[in-house]
Amino acid sequence: MSRRRLRFGVLGAAWVANRALLPAMNAARNAEAHAIASRDVERARSMAAANGVAVVHRSYEEVIADPDVDAVYIPLVNSLHLPWTMRALRAGKHVLCEKPLGCSAAEARTMAGAARESGLLVMEALMYRFHPRMVDLRARTTTVVRLLHAAFSFTVNDEANYRLSAELGGGALLDVGCYTLDVARWFCGTPRRVTSIIRGSPVDMSVAALIEFGGGALAAVTSSLEAAEQQELTIVTDMGAERIDEPFTAWHDPHDPYQLMVEAFADSALEGAPSPLPLEESIATAELTDRVRGAAAGPHELSEGAVPSAR
Repeated sequence: MSRRRLRFGVLGAAWVANRALLPAMNAARNAEAHAIASRDVERARSMAAANGVAVVHRSYEEVIADPDVDAVYIPLVNSLHLPWTMRALRAGKHVLCEKPLGCSAAEARTMAGAARESGLLVMEALMYRFHPRMVDLRARTTTVVRLLHAAFSFTVNDEANYRLSAELGGGALLDVGCYTLDVARWFCGTPRRVTSIIRGSPVDMSVAALIEFGGGALAAVTSSLEAAEQQELTIVTDMGAERIDEPFTAWHDPHDPYQLMVEAFADSALEGAPSPLPLEESIATAELTDRVRGAAAGPHELSEGAVPSAR
């Protein structure tokens, strides 16, 4: 008898769905892309044809009501993660939600509570955590982390891009800062103190944060939507240093972190096992994100021309 496969319904014809998740679902040993819907029906049909998706629905509601859909993947704009996760759970579907899970820790906690009440699986799609090189690096980091530097930036010039809309949950902190803050937590533990500078309006275009962790580690993390494309992770312990370029995407080199994430999620959903990325982790990163945003109100600004005395 063939092993059961988790059948996904996809809400929206987002770039990441077409470029990464639909191919990952179809390559997975235990999952498949079954249905899709988009406000642009023709785009959904085109994506379905290109990726072998059997059913094109005319609305998100039809996807979550489809009895042949076991789980919903949500690559919608950030402000829609909470409402559509809640609707999917009420319809009895597992949820794989794009990062960030919510626009705030309060939203993440609301989703986690609903997941517990329903007995269904909800997971944030932080695919980089499933890449073998990251899993190996975390396993090998057995001594105390002293310093960590994480950076993720790229340029957004299109004024219509949702990343530049505060109402849609845009900004560098939620879009790419979620990676840098998550990896800092993953390797350094529980944050104790946060200092940050945020530039941009109406959304944060560049963010820099210095974080002190309970175990003594210091992390410097940056994210930007107005700087050239860059990804970097450097970890320094008392025994040595490791540096990884492109730690957060790492396209098919040769491993596909999206496929590995889909397979791990599907294993848990099909077997009723705990999530491979617990919601407590996502909530903790969301709480740190809130703290970074809140800490930006505090820096002391020198008046123009003022230079602190060296004496």
